Formats: sequence, structure tokens, C-alpha cells
Amino acid sequence: MPAHWDSDAAWYQRAPRDGVDQGDSAAGGWGSGWGAREGGPPNDARRARRLWFPVLFSFLVQVPLVALLTWPGRQTDDHFGDMPMVHGAESGGAAGGFDASRGGFSDGIAGALFGDRPGLQLGSWLVAVMLAFIGPLALIGARRFPGPVVAVAAAAVGALVLLRPDLGVPPIALAVAIVLGIVRGARVWVYASVATAWVATIALAALFELDLPPLRIMAATLGLAVVMAAGEGIRNRRERFRDLRRTAAARQQTAEQRERVRIARELHDVLAHSLSQINVQAGVGLHLIDSQPERAAEALASIKSTSKNALEEVRTVLGILRSTPDGSTPDDGGAPLAPQPDLAGLPALIESFTRQGLAVEFAAAPALTGASPPAATQLALYRIVQEALTNVLRHARAATVRVELGCDATGYRLTVTDDGSLAPGAGPLLPGGGLLGMRERAELLGGSLHVHRVPVGQGGGVRVEAMIPVLPRRDSRPGSDPA
Repeated sequence: MPAHWDSDAAWYQRAPRDGVDQGDSAAGGWGSGWGAREGGPPNDARRARRLWFPVLFSFLVQVPLVALLTWPGRQTDDHFGDMPMVHGAESGGAAGGFDASRGGFSDGIAGALFGDRPGLQLGSWLVAVMLAFIGPLALIGARRFPGPVVAVAAAAVGALVLLRPDLGVPPIALAVAIVLGIVRGARVWVYASVATAWVATIALAALFELDLPPLRIMAATLGLAVVMAAGEGIRNRRERFRDLRRTAAARQQTAEQRERVRIARELHDVLAHSLSQINVQAGVGLHLIDSQPERAAEALASIKSTSKNALEEVRTVLGILRSTPDGSTPDDGGAPLAPQPDLAGLPALIESFTRQGLAVEFAAAPALTGASPPAATQLALYRIVQEALTNVLRHARAATVRVELGCDATGYRLTVTDDGSLAPGAGPLLPGGGLLGMRERAELLGGSLHVHRVPVGQGGGVRVEAMIPVLPRRDSRPGSDPA
């Protein structure tokens, strides 16, 4: 995994998390806002502590201000004397009315309900304090039930405005509920509740011909718009971070999957080739151990040499997978890793198959003499030849194999053709792990690989054709996936 990827992943992990199971909240429907699920018990306490701050702040600001401004002792006798009476004798037979000349809707509601008697004026004060207390109290459940909390807070603010619109106390609890509702996916609840409360308040004020100053209506509308915009901004920011985390997780999963494929491909190429040779030599040794012990001893020596080379190659592969940028492993004392196979090792590779009784003809184009293809290209070509010859040795009844390696202006071309025979009526060639590995190596370098049967009239057998461009893609440098 590239080094810069680690820093990106760490930065994404530091992105703020709201801990909400979004499930169906992305649509912002009624159901999603009724109950939001928490992200897990370890974070519940921390989130609860964060919520207590707006609860306490709104309580300490709203409730004392409303209690102070509506306290009966702050009102003069003349003020209450001008209030409409609720008993018929003093109101001219009317069962309570609203005095439009007072110009205050709060005076109309409070006067109609409680009159000018000091004892009943205390009831008006208690109602106002209770309405101011509802919003902060409802905020306690805002994390689990953001939608209903917005509805309750909006209704309480609307009722308080209808009771005493002259107070002008900022509805802090409603603002917090709106932001939390939008952030936690209860957008329908927020907009429906706020719009309903706003329209109902304006309609009732107009119905009873009571005075709500236009400037105050405009200020309240602007304040609601600002709060909603803030909630949408926070929500969009969290969604962006959530998308970044999701993208980071997907990229990390893809990188891990590619690394697993790379490890499997390398180990398959090394072990399949070596074990196939060991298997063939062991069979030869068992067959000749009685009649020709000298050749059996040669087979055993070949097994020893092959197994030793296989162990060294496995160590090299594992070392490369664990290597640091300077080419050394963390626990080897800084010793450089053994070089990976390249085109210079093809003659030795072919010789190892020749010793097992497979006649291999190798032809390299003159253009490759003195050429130095990229290390990733050399490794891919080497592994393709190794896998193709291993498949011939294991599966084909071939007497000879011809390996041709050429180069032109478009790229490097490799052809491996055997003269093996297949059983009559054999089905199509199915891609196994080895064929897939060869094809992946070529495609990761921008090339291609094709495996097909050769017609009987042209010698029969199977042909492997690979092409790798002269200029491989940027992700094909040594140590990347093709390695």
C-alpha cells in the first residue's frame, strides 16, 4: 500500500462522526425522524454529554428571561386596568373580548383568560414559564426522537408568541432542535413543524385582529431561515465526510484485495513450477531406483536443487511483500533482497525443464539483444514463460515446446507453443488459477494474453500469446501489482 495512502486514511478517520445509523434517514422522511439509532454504546455517554450543553444553555436563558419579563410585579395597575374583562358585568355583557386598541395580542389572550386580578395574573405568568420550559425539556430526547422534538418545540414557541408576543425572547431550544433534526435526518419533520407553527401563529393573529409588528415577523422568519441554513450546512458537511470515509474504506478494501491477488499469483508461480518439477523427478526416481540407481540419484539431486531454489524464491517473494522503500526487510538487518527473475534468467529456466525430459526450443529476437525492458515487464514475461512451461509439463502430452520472444515498435511479444495432444472431444480451455495469473500480469501492464488450441494440421497443441506494450502504464513499476 503506498505511503501517501496511509496519511489519507488517517485524515479521513479523524473526520467528525455523528454516529447515526443513517439506514433510511437519507430520504429525510417521517419515519426516519421519529427515532434515530445511536452508533453504539461506547459513544452514547459522550454524545449525551454534548447534548446537555444546549439543553442547559437554553434552559438558563429562556426560562429566566420569560419568568422575569412576565412577572406580574413588573406591570402597572393602569396596564391591567386597560385589559378586557372576562366577567360580563364589567365587559358590557360580553363574555371576554380582545381589546384591539391595546395593540397587543398578548394583552388580548392574557386579559381574556386571567383578567386584571393579581391572583389570576400569576396564572398567566405560570403558563408563560411552562411554555418556555417545554422547549429545553423536549431537547433531552432530541437525539433519539429529533422529529417529534422539533414539533413540540415549535408548538411551544408558537403558543408563547400568541400569549405574549411582546417578550421577544430568542427561542434557543427551537433553534437547537431544528439543527439537530436536520442533521439527524428529520428534515420533513423540521420543515413541516416550523411551517405549521409559523402559519398558525400568523393566521391566529390576523383572525383576532391582534397586532404582531411586521418587523418582528420578518426578523423571526429570517432567524428561522438562518437556523435551517446552518443545519443544512452541518448536514452537508457530515455527508461529505461520510462519503470520504466510505470512499476511503472502499479504496482500502480494493488495495487489500489487489495485494491478496498479488501474493496468490506470486506464490502460485513459484510453488506450482517447483512442485511440478519435484513431482516429475520423484516419479522418475521411483521408477529407476532398482534398474538404474545412478539416474535415480540424479533425480533425487534434482529434487534437492529444485526444492532449494523454491525455498529461496519463496523467501524472495515474501521479502518483497514485506520490503521497505529502500529494498530491505524490517528484520533482515538491512540486507538487500535477492533480485527478482528477469529475462536473463530465461535460459536457466528453460534448462531446468529440459532436464525433466521436455524439449524446449528458445528463440529471442535480435532486437532484444542488449535491450533493457522495465523490471516489471521482464518479471511478467519470465513468469508467463514459467507458468506456460509448467502447464505443458503437467497437463500436455507434448514432446517439444517452442518459446519465441520478440519486440517491435508496439511492444514485447511472447509465444509459447507445444505439440501436445488432447483427448478426443475435449472441451474448451477453461481458465484456471495459472491462466488467470498470466492474463492478470499482462493486463496490469496494459497488454493482453490469449490461450487457444492449434489446429491439428498446424501441429496441434496449445499456444499462449502475450503482448506487453513497450511503454507500460505508470502503475507497472517494480514492486507494484505485476511484481
